[in-house]
Amino acid sequence: MKSSEIRQSFLNFFENKGHRIVDSSSLLPETPNLLFTNAGMNPLVPYFLGERCPQYKRVADTQKCIRAGGKHNDLEEVGFDTYHHTFFEMLGNWSLGDYFKEEAILWAWELLTQVWHFPKERLYATVYRPAVGEPASFDEEAYVLWEKIFLAEGMDPGVHILTGSKKDNFWMMGDTGPCGPCSEIHMDLTPQGDTQGRWVNQGDARCMEIWNLVFMQYNALPNGTFELLKSRFVDTGMGFERVAGIFSSTQNLKNFSQTPSNYNSDLFTPLLRQLEQWSGYKYGGRIAANSQTIVDADTLRDCSFRIIADHVRTLTFAIADGILPGNEGRHYVLRRIIRRAILFGQKLNLPNGFLADLSRIVVQHMHTFFRELMQQSEIVKTVLNNEEQSFKVTLQKGLNLFEKWSSDNAYLSGDQAFLLYDTYGFPLDLTQLMAREKGITVDTAQFNVRMQEQKGRSKAALRKTTIALQENDSPKTHFVGYDISNCTAYESVVNDCVPEDANVSYVITASTPFYAEKGGQVGDGGQIIFQDGTVGEVVNTRYQNQIILHQVLLPHSTIIKYKHTPVTLSVDVERRKHISHHHTATHILHWALRKILGEHVKQAGSWVQADQLRFDFSHFEKLSETTIADVERLCCEKILENLPISTLEVPFDQKPKDCLAFFGDKYGDTVRVVQILNCSKELCGGTHATRTGDLGLLKIKQESAVAAGVRRIEATVGVHAIQYINTYITCVQQLEKMMDCPLQKLQERFQLLQQQKAEVEKRYQQALQKTSSQLVAETVTHNTLCCVRLALQSVDTHTLKNLSKQYFNEQKPDILCSFGEQTQKGFVFVFCSEKAIQKGFTASTLIQRLLQPLGANGGGKADFASGGVKRSIDLERYLQIFSLEKFFNGSKI
Repeated sequence: MKSSEIRQSFLNFFENKGHRIVDSSSLLPETPNLLFTNAGMNPLVPYFLGERCPQYKRVADTQKCIRAGGKHNDLEEVGFDTYHHTFFEMLGNWSLGDYFKEEAILWAWELLTQVWHFPKERLYATVYRPAVGEPASFDEEAYVLWEKIFLAEGMDPGVHILTGSKKDNFWMMGDTGPCGPCSEIHMDLTPQGDTQGRWVNQGDARCMEIWNLVFMQYNALPNGTFELLKSRFVDTGMGFERVAGIFSSTQNLKNFSQTPSNYNSDLFTPLLRQLEQWSGYKYGGRIAANSQTIVDADTLRDCSFRIIADHVRTLTFAIADGILPGNEGRHYVLRRIIRRAILFGQKLNLPNGFLADLSRIVVQHMHTFFRELMQQSEIVKTVLNNEEQSFKVTLQKGLNLFEKWSSDNAYLSGDQAFLLYDTYGFPLDLTQLMAREKGITVDTAQFNVRMQEQKGRSKAALRKTTIALQENDSPKTHFVGYDISNCTAYESVVNDCVPEDANVSYVITASTPFYAEKGGQVGDGGQIIFQDGTVGEVVNTRYQNQIILHQVLLPHSTIIKYKHTPVTLSVDVERRKHISHHHTATHILHWALRKILGEHVKQAGSWVQADQLRFDFSHFEKLSETTIADVERLCCEKILENLPISTLEVPFDQKPKDCLAFFGDKYGDTVRVVQILNCSKELCGGTHATRTGDLGLLKIKQESAVAAGVRRIEATVGVHAIQYINTYITCVQQLEKMMDCPLQKLQERFQLLQQQKAEVEKRYQQALQKTSSQLVAETVTHNTLCCVRLALQSVDTHTLKNLSKQYFNEQKPDILCSFGEQTQKGFVFVFCSEKAIQKGFTASTLIQRLLQPLGANGGGKADFASGGVKRSIDLERYLQIFSLEKFFNGSKI
């Protein structure tokens, strides 16, 4: 059977059993603490937890999954065996409070033996038997069901049913919540098929788990005990690639003499054939026990074949779902996978751009079922090409450095491994693999120390504020502010008052028209009038644990007496109007970006204020000026159409299919849909305009990078946009007067001035270079390194950098420090040679040490770094007592 036939056969089988066939969810999970969707049950968690009511009681699908990072991480295994993958499909059927163990087990047996005709004598089942101290009890119900099946088939249940402890046969969503025993189905793939169950769960591909049936019947409580769930669930997961591999490896179950491998199926063979054509090597299917036991070049090449074939599938599907490579979280995992593939591609001498070309093969063979692949194919190709070119800029430098270190030492230090990771983008496991090929080890303990230090620096600036509510908290606040008529002189009751500091408090009311800060929208401001006429100025409104807190500029001692008394609330309606208009603008902007750039664009964050908006979105490159103008024009067209804006509350499962929802947002059973006619449709709890014409116009102020794969647009609408435009017009008019030049000639005049400035700078630098030897203030030798400090120069940063760079290239010191001052500010540059870097001296580290006594900081890379000093006088005094000898010997300066 072809893989497509296997998938369709599974879905047809369960559709005939009354299941609703649903599309795969995105690889970008709803649950914020997950890196990727990593199991078929991820999208169904809200139903298991009772947060949503299911529209269908029986569901089946094939779910796209990635396991590469976090708790479930198969990355290190991929390629070194034949059945682990970073990307895979999980075929599954679910009962959401409907059928239970009997139907699940009987249908699993029916599909495997009567539809697919798996040899019955090769199948084994496992059931849960707890070890001492493990939860729940022996799953006798599942055992009896399997016992009946094997007896009816004339087989010995004592041989074909095995028991397992919590590790293999009890599934938990987390420390608490729905959980239960599971029953796995394994298949003996040895030539004779007579292992009698001895290899079940022994980590051998010749006896493979193909299906796991999970029976959620318990609720794990915080005290460590378990209670029965009111509704019971069935959650099954079958490894699609494993089943496809079994059919292909056994010639449709007719010949079991071949070693089983998922890579024998048509999910992988087109990729392997292309790799053979490019590399000139024949794929032989050789395997290694793990990445540390590769002993010959042929095995390494075969492992490289599998790694690349696996990784390009992961990359193609992830990027098509809008997950772009970056430097943090799931984005870094994706970048790490790209770099693994590129480095292993070097083992096969693959051509430039091979990942993008391989992605076309994935799209070609998978797009019929996963339509998003064809829609996003050009985006996938562009992202992969960009990433490959970007990595190759630093790859060769890192490889050269590694070759130097590995030839001089019996091991690689943690600092060296961290430098390869931090500066040259080498994941640790790749460095370890290269080290093993050289017969040396890596100091991973010291590497981990450096990693923790880096994480500590990143977290140092983070600050989180939580309002300390009492144990008997107020009931949740009822929000009435969508109706603008409630926003003036609204009557409510004070439930509680909470102090923040001596002069600021939080007032909690039973209901309120004040919108609390959430979903990227700032909180409302306004007034609270207490029953005796005291007025509290509301400067912000926050949301915590379903309670809305009004931040008022009154001490707690003044307002505590108003607890349980009537109160009048009035929102600053004019400010709210501007906030609402900017929130609506984010929806229009999101729509326009997806229209022009593609559907890979997804909101990555937003911040909506009264005078402007900030919108972060996933995209792989800087927007051109033309593209920005097109986006702005499209937004303004929708504003001028004066389109109606409507809202609707519906059950989550009944939301429109074309309605956008966002990662990280937690949706309940009922959701609010905000629709702009013929434009945007999103789930949103914020406040909005009533028609797009209310916005007047939209002006994009700036487009910039936030992180790798994430761009940011700052924009403004209405009167604030007019003010912004008028400021620019005024500035241009002033320049016309200053330059005595009409607008049409202004650009030409500035170009002429720039040319004249460049010519003056060139002559100045030439004059300085004639006396370069006079620039040297100090030269010392430290650890066989030639270290030079240039005298303080009164020049601009551009000139000093060029001057220092020329001296470094011509005179070839190992470490060069240069200092400059202009307009009462100071600046510092550090250059390091390859020799210095190999000895552990990097420019980014030295610049920090140089500037630390001045309370300043800087940064850069291993070979070049720069920093600034707020006051040039401080730099002058510092250099009066500074010496390179003291600096490198660690003496206080």
